[in-house]
Amino acid sequence: MEIYQSIILGIVQGLTELLPISSSAHLYLLPQFFNWTITESFDIALHFGTLLAIGIFFFKDWINLLIGGFKTVKGEKNAEGRMFWYLVLATIPGGIIGFILDKYAESILENTLVISIALIVMGILLYVVDRFAKSETKYEEMTLKQTFLIGLSQALAFIPGVSRSGVTMTTGRLMKVDRESCAKYSFMLSAPIVLAATIFKLKEFVFDIPFVLGVMASFLTGLVVIRFLLNYLKKGSFKLFAIYRVILGILAIVLLVI
Repeated sequence: MEIYQSIILGIVQGLTELLPISSSAHLYLLPQFFNWTITESFDIALHFGTLLAIGIFFFKDWINLLIGGFKTVKGEKNAEGRMFWYLVLATIPGGIIGFILDKYAESILENTLVISIALIVMGILLYVVDRFAKSETKYEEMTLKQTFLIGLSQALAFIPGVSRSGVTMTTGRLMKVDRESCAKYSFMLSAPIVLAATIFKLKEFVFDIPFVLGVMASFLTGLVVIRFLLNYLKKGSFKLFAIYRVILGILAIVLLVI
């Protein structure tokens, strides 16, 4: 892989993994359009870049969650500990189901038509749910039911084009969680699964210059995107991203037909 290709793909990953517009769709469609080759291990490496961004940006939150979780084990109740165990419980079923479905179905579903339909359908769902859902719950107030159902929904991300952040943010809005809190929880929820995938594929990584630059591009872009989205959602909605998904899906179908 050329250096410029790895940097472009890293930037695309950083933008699309954290926004609800599907990194899997972009990392499939872009190489297809330009006739590039991207290995599964490099795809996972780019996800590791965004994982680093989440880890650095929310570093204090992760420390507080870990300390809170430890205190909970000792019998001391606290908000951080409660959220820590909610994240654990939400990750397990969604992660297991998603891993099984991804392993056996991704090769069948990974084609332009399926991805295009997923982009359009999820875009419409995101817009409708976000448009009519109330914003009654903040991140710190989320319940076990809300966090568990959001975590379970990420299993649908095995369908290329659905987007893990897209489906979790949509489910969060359906659970009446406010937009900014949906985004933050979605970011935190993605970390354990991406970390597990990184460890699983670590032996396949090729630590050359394109690899390093691609991961760095994903990491730096991810940091910018996290800050942008959290600030944007304080007043903005998911409408812009929903429209983008639908347009991209339609364009992909048109190119497929042509």
